[in-house]
Amino acid sequence: MEKLLNTLGIDNSCKAEDFKHGKTLLINKPYSWSSFDVVNKIRIQFKNHLGIKKIKVGHAGTLDPLATGLLIICTGKATKTIDQLMGMDKEYVAHITFGASTPSYDLETEPDQYFKTEHITHEKLEKTLSQFLGIQMQSPPIFSAIKKNGKKAYEQARKGEKIKLDKREIEIKELELLEYTNDTAIVRVVCSKGTYIRSFAHDLGIALKSGAHLSGLKRTAIGNSKLESALSIEQFEKILTTIQTI
Repeated sequence: MEKLLNTLGIDNSCKAEDFKHGKTLLINKPYSWSSFDVVNKIRIQFKNHLGIKKIKVGHAGTLDPLATGLLIICTGKATKTIDQLMGMDKEYVAHITFGASTPSYDLETEPDQYFKTEHITHEKLEKTLSQFLGIQMQSPPIFSAIKKNGKKAYEQARKGEKIKLDKREIEIKELELLEYTNDTAIVRVVCSKGTYIRSFAHDLGIALKSGAHLSGLKRTAIGNSKLESALSIEQFEKILTTIQTI
């Protein structure tokens, strides 16, 4: 724990004013929480434990509620670095399940089509993955926060409205097949800003003449910041109880 705190610049001399001035925190986002849930929870913790009623808090890159892992939280003047942090490469460990596709490309929605998987092998997977390396145009999932006609795409998708989102240029820099068992591949992905791992999973299914959806996702790195240096929400709250209030 002490090593993690030193990494985040938090020690026994840290005061409430330091967070108002600006801190960059590494948080391990829990499953089912939205990124905003984490930001809001930290604001509440600052108020309850440090007496800070007004403070800037933001995150540097959204994680879907069904994903876990590294979320960079910035406070105070450190929020000015958010755009720079968001532009950094990301690393994920993705669980991709073949044999069924879903409208949201993940577990948010039920399967809408089923496919055979007998022809998918470890060797075929590795060969197909290599085709996804490099700069490419990717279609974002319609269940996303991208705005279309002035409304968030997922709001329209949930109403059953048919929408089409423009493709975006992304880059997948590294792909490593860690495991393939029971129709589920575990893949390490290093990619550029704006890459949707859900879309990658969906497109991988199509490339393998099957269907696929994202069944699990963990963000393990943003630039040089690593998940192993992140604190849980509970750990961070415990730390705040030891800090001098304003």
